[in-house]
Amino acid sequence: MLPDESAPRPELIRGVGLLQATTLNMIDMIGVGPFITMPLIISAAGGPQAMLGWIFGALFALCDGLVWAELGAAMPQAGGSYHYLKEIYGPGKWGRLLSFLFIWQLSFSAPLSVASGCIGLGDYASFLWPALNRTLLVRTFHLGVPMLGPLEASILVKTSTFVAMSACVLVVLLLYRRITAIGRLAELLWVGVILAIVWIIAAGATHFSAGRAFDFPAGAFHLSRGFITGMGSAMLIATYDYWGYYNVCFLGGEVRDPSRTIPRALIISIVVVAAIYIIMNISVLGVMPWRELALYNEAHGGFVMSVFMERIYGSWAGRAIAALIIWTAFASIFSLLLGYSRVPYAAALDGNYFRSFATVHPKHRFPTVSLVALGAVATVFCLLRLTDVIAALVVIRICLQFVIQAVGLIVFRVRRPDVQRPFRMWLYPLPALLAIAGFVFVLFARVNSMRELRYAIVITVVGVAIYLVRSQRRREWPFARQRLGTTQGP
Repeated sequence: MLPDESAPRPELIRGVGLLQATTLNMIDMIGVGPFITMPLIISAAGGPQAMLGWIFGALFALCDGLVWAELGAAMPQAGGSYHYLKEIYGPGKWGRLLSFLFIWQLSFSAPLSVASGCIGLGDYASFLWPALNRTLLVRTFHLGVPMLGPLEASILVKTSTFVAMSACVLVVLLLYRRITAIGRLAELLWVGVILAIVWIIAAGATHFSAGRAFDFPAGAFHLSRGFITGMGSAMLIATYDYWGYYNVCFLGGEVRDPSRTIPRALIISIVVVAAIYIIMNISVLGVMPWRELALYNEAHGGFVMSVFMERIYGSWAGRAIAALIIWTAFASIFSLLLGYSRVPYAAALDGNYFRSFATVHPKHRFPTVSLVALGAVATVFCLLRLTDVIAALVVIRICLQFVIQAVGLIVFRVRRPDVQRPFRMWLYPLPALLAIAGFVFVLFARVNSMRELRYAIVITVVGVAIYLVRSQRRREWPFARQRLGTTQGP
């Protein structure tokens, strides 16, 4: 149902304080990522030198976080990057195109991000219930075509995939309520996240072997092509693990005292999560040999933390940590979908996306269509493989959002020195330049790096084509010279 444009439009509630904003950021960042990607990053780097990926990932996250902090404090509106790109590059010209492309790629990357958490949740559920490891042959369609005969397609689906899809649906139902209630629920979910992390770190610390943790293979730090490509692949996974520090910016229109809350929530969450990741991963390496850890990929089960705890305390501990990680994954999905659902809403409100996405619940005042639509697409993406989901997600977002935004901060400083900036990037412009360099390294310093780059190129070309067709129909830039006002969505 389209919103009634003659009636007053319900507004969002500024009900998220510093504690809630930081909590939402951290459960978004931690989620299921570090519990499922550790074998992937060790395998990519070829040994414990993978810890460099976590360290460099933290540094680049902090550099990029300062970009978000300055922009978020200056433009505290729902939608985050949508508004930043539009204002930086000009709302009547390139800014309108780039902000549209951001929303267009978000239609793919946001559900991919949510789906990755759901898939990880399903993997740990299969540790508790081994029957979920069964693989089913599912027929997707069967058509009788004249002259061509029958056409059919089938896919192999793990039973745990249906658990992942169910989790996504449940999160949508929980988010279908007022933001103040969601903030309290986020704090409750955070308790489970902390329990899982503290227990893993304590278990590793009390059974730690430095010789095992730092058992570097010969030539581990030799600056060869293999080291660079391995570190590039490791950095891609680390980038995925750290992402989420910007979630508070998507909720900018619902944050109290945003000029202070947004920068603080960003910086606190990045520093704390970086410390947690580095300590936790070194603790696990001190108990399980890295060569064994590298085998625990998707083919052998993505529940390495349960095996880790089972080895120390027995089967009960493996099952208990699996339950806590399922809780953690659910908390991350909750936070991700909450933040992302506000972005298409902001674009639709601005006339740069489908009008129905501007629909706000008349009583509880949250974007209903945006929430349900992203949740539905994420449910479908749960059918994909985890490694493909992570790689596609990171590359698409780097190409069509993060690099453009980091460059944009510098452009914005030059073009709009008059804008009030409650928070200014420390050591400007060095963090922005380092963030750009880090993202470019992740894009190209990998084996088969062009595979995911093709996805980004295709999405860009299709998005530009859609924008141009729409602009020509509506006589907007670049097909009209007059300054744009607010227009209707497509």
